Amino acid sequence: MSAENFTDFSSVRDWLIEAQERRGFLSYEQKMALQHAEWAASDGRGGYKTDPTTFASLVSNFIEIDKLAKSPDIAAKLAELLPLTVEDVRAILASKRIAADADEIELILDLVRKQIM
Repeated sequence: MSAENFTDFSSVRDWLIEAQERRGFLSYEQKMALQHAEWAASDGRGGYKTDPTTFASLVSNFIEIDKLAKSPDIAAKLAELLPLTVEDVRAILASKRIAADADEIELILDLVRKQIM
């Protein structure tokens, strides 16, 4: 994995809430980021709440897939979006022009299902 670190929306939400409690306020931009992170980490987006442990586990598992090993950003995106259909996985992979065969896509979907169901 590269030196880049990826994080999930629930962690961003927690960090912003902690900053608000420490300082007593957030800037306008931070408030907007908090509002978005709260929505994105909730079950209102996609039907499943995100969780830092699940996110880290999925990213780690996705990085072990050969086609995703060179694209940790896509592994993180898959872990955050929790795709449940072949079409959703293909759309995410298409952003980096990653061509995956049916078995690889099913492996991604199986990993996601194991984490959320």
